[in-house]
Amino acid sequence: MSQTMVSTPQPEATEAGLDVLRAGGNAIDAAIAAALVQSVVDPQMCGIAGFGSMHVYLAESDQHACIDFHGRAPLATRPDMWADRIERETDDGFGFVLRGRVNEMGHTSSTTPLSLRAFDEALRRFGTLTMADVLAPAIEWCEQGFMVRPRVHAFWLQPAIAGRIARLEAFQACEATRKLYFKPDGSLYQVGERFRNPDMGRTYRRIAEHGVDDFYHGEIAHRIDADMRAHGGLITLADLAACEVEHHQPLRGSYRGIEILTNQPPGGGLMILEMLNILESFDLAAMGHNSARYIATVSEAMKAATIDKDSRMGDPRFVDIPIDELAGKDYAGRMAARIRGGERLHVPRVNAGAPESKETTHLCVVDGRGNIVNMTHSLGSSNGVVTEGLGFMYNNCMMVFDPRPGHPGSLAPGKSRFSAMCPTMLFRDGKPFLALGAPGGTTITMGVLQTILNVVDFGMSAQEAVSAPRFCTTSDRIELTNRVLHGVERELQAMGYPTERYAVSYMTPLVHAVRCIDGRWDGGADPAGDGLAMGLPGGQA
Repeated sequence: MSQTMVSTPQPEATEAGLDVLRAGGNAIDAAIAAALVQSVVDPQMCGIAGFGSMHVYLAESDQHACIDFHGRAPLATRPDMWADRIERETDDGFGFVLRGRVNEMGHTSSTTPLSLRAFDEALRRFGTLTMADVLAPAIEWCEQGFMVRPRVHAFWLQPAIAGRIARLEAFQACEATRKLYFKPDGSLYQVGERFRNPDMGRTYRRIAEHGVDDFYHGEIAHRIDADMRAHGGLITLADLAACEVEHHQPLRGSYRGIEILTNQPPGGGLMILEMLNILESFDLAAMGHNSARYIATVSEAMKAATIDKDSRMGDPRFVDIPIDELAGKDYAGRMAARIRGGERLHVPRVNAGAPESKETTHLCVVDGRGNIVNMTHSLGSSNGVVTEGLGFMYNNCMMVFDPRPGHPGSLAPGKSRFSAMCPTMLFRDGKPFLALGAPGGTTITMGVLQTILNVVDFGMSAQEAVSAPRFCTTSDRIELTNRVLHGVERELQAMGYPTERYAVSYMTPLVHAVRCIDGRWDGGADPAGDGLAMGLPGGQA
C-alpha cells in the first residue's frame, strides 16, 4: 500500500501520472497529464474532442468540486430531425440505431467538444503546472509512437453489432482517418507495431504554445468549422465559442453509514444513490456473494434505476428531475418492499436489438497530500472523423439522444444527453475510503455499484473488488460473465429470470478504483483491460 496511487486502463497513462507526482506535481497535474496521454494511446476511447465528468477532492480544505463537461447538441439541432430514421433502440438503452447511421458516424454525429476546456479549467483552479507542462508526455507519445496494445487493436477490428457499423467502416469513410490508421500498403497497424500520430503532436504543440482558446476561438477552431461545413456537420464556430464547463457540488447520500459523493445529472450518480438506497434494505452479505438470490436482488435494483433513468432523468436544464425523491430513502424503501414482495420489474425498449459497445476511459489519482481526482472521459464510441492535419478523432454522442420528440432524452439545441458516467467517492468517518469509476456506456453504473458492494459488504481490496465476477442488468435479461457459476445461472432461470452468458471471463465496464485503509492506498485496475494501478515508493509525493 502507498500514500499515492494512480489507476488507469493504460500503463502509459499511469506512468505519466506517477512521473508528474514524482516531480512534485499534485493530483490534478498528474490526472490531466495522464488524461492527455490516454487521448494518444487510446485514441478512440477518449480525446480532446470528447466529454466527461471530473470529481476533485482537496484534502487540506476538505472541499469537493465536480467539473462536468458533458457535450451538448449543436445549435443547429432540431428535435424532429431524425424522427423518421428510427430502426430500433438498443437493448441496453445505449442509444438508437438510425437509417444511414447519421447519429453514429461522420460529421453529423458529434456533440460539442468540452474535454480540453475541462482539463484547462481543472489545472487553472487546482493545479500547479501549466497546460504546456502536462501536454509534454502526450506530445512525446504522439511523436515517438506507442505500441499497439491488444485491446486497442480489438476495438479497431470490432465487427458490426446489432445494426451498428463495424469500426473499420467508420475509419475508412474519412480520408484523413484512413491515411492515419492504415499503412501505405492499405493494411491496418497490428498488435505490437508502433503507431505514430505526428498531426496530433503538432496540434498539442500548438495548444501548448497558443493556449486552449486556440481550440475554441483560434486557428484550430476555424479548421474544425471548415471541416464541419465541408461535410455537412452540425458544429460551428458559435458552438465552439460557447463551450463552457459546469461546476457543481456532488450529490450526497449514504450506504450503511458510509457517505457517498457522486456526480449530478446528466451524469449517472443519481442511479448509484438510488440503487444503494434500495439495497441497503437487504442483508446482502448473508445472501452470499454472487448467489442466485444476491444476483436477483441486485438486478431488480438495477432495473429500477434503469427505468427511472429512461423516464425521469436527463439534462436538468431541459428536464425536471425529481432528484430529492429518487435519491431519497423513502422512495428506495418502497422499491425495496416491492422487490422483497417478489415483483419483477420490466424495462421497456423500442424494437430492441443486442447490446452495444461502450468506449470510454477512467482514471483515479491520489497524491501524497491526500488530494484525489476521479474522472471519466470519453468519445462515446468515436465517429471515425479526423480533420485533415489535426490528428484527433471526434465524439459521436448524438448517438445516445432519443430521436423521438417529447422524451427526457430527446434532441434539442444545446442539450446534453444522459451519461452513465459516475465518478464516485466514499467517505468513512469523514475520511476518504474509496474512489472509483469506469468506462462502459450504460453498464458503468452497474459495475461501479457492484464494486462498492464488494468493498463495503464483502470487505474486498480494490483489486479484488474490480476483479470479482460481475453481472449486468440493463434490460429484463441478466447478463453474466463466464465466471459466474453455471449452477447459479440455472437457479436464476428456475426463478424465471432470462439470462445471457458471455464466453468472456471479464466484460465491460472496466472499473478502476483506489481504496484507503489506515491512511494508505491500494489500487485496482480491471483485468479486462490493459490497466495498471501503482503508487510511488514511500515518502515520494
